[in-house]
Amino acid sequence: MRKLKMTLGSVEMEAELFDTPTADALYDAAPFASQANTWGEEVYFSTPVQARQETGARDVMEPGDLAYWPPGNAIAIGYGRTPASRGDEIRLASPCNVWGRALGDVKQLNTVRAGAAIKVERE
Repeated sequence: MRKLKMTLGSVEMEAELFDTPTADALYDAAPFASQANTWGEEVYFSTPVQARQETGARDVMEPGDLAYWPPGNAIAIGYGRTPASRGDEIRLASPCNVWGRALGDVKQLNTVRAGAAIKVERE
């Protein structure tokens, strides 16, 4: 099973990759660095990957879903409510490709601030 290690500020998170074109592209691009952006209870950051929206892309996520946002060439990790949420759902800005699953508690991302350094590496 392929995995990536993501370091977001002081938070380290392991990611299990699914068998999708977006997951393949992110794995092939690693290692890469970025900076965190936040939007409600979501951390997102740019990547060197450019991928198209895949069949099955969605905007409502479950805790631990790892998404790729095609309009921004960015990884988006929702861990709670965003400005687009209805009720308690995790709703991202627009449909995203779900490329993996976080191994661990994504709620720890609440400590990540905008501008925090991000590193994505193969594990």
